[in-house]
Amino acid sequence: MKLSVRERLIILTILPQEGDAVTLRVLRKLQENLSFTEEEHQLYKFVQKDTTVTWDDTVEQEKDIEIGGKGRELIGTALAKLNDQKKLRMEHLDIYERFVEKD
Repeated sequence: MKLSVRERLIILTILPQEGDAVTLRVLRKLQENLSFTEEEHQLYKFVQKDTTVTWDDTVEQEKDIEIGGKGRELIGTALAKLNDQKKLRMEHLDIYERFVEKD
């Protein structure tokens, strides 16, 4: 699935931090796939100030990320939970539509 830098960062922040052993193994692999390589760090020139992360958005930002069925389920569940709690934010909406309201 093609994801932008922004989408990857957002998904990384909403993933659950707890679960059973099987879920945690899936989460670990998902986090590895969504994380950024050394080359990407050099390319995007990430800068973190407090809770805000910025990057060079003049370079190609989409990357094809492998996300299996369980990973998609975990992302969808996390987004649905935010929606149910009325804590979904505008930056979540595109991802919510892709993972929860998919056709």
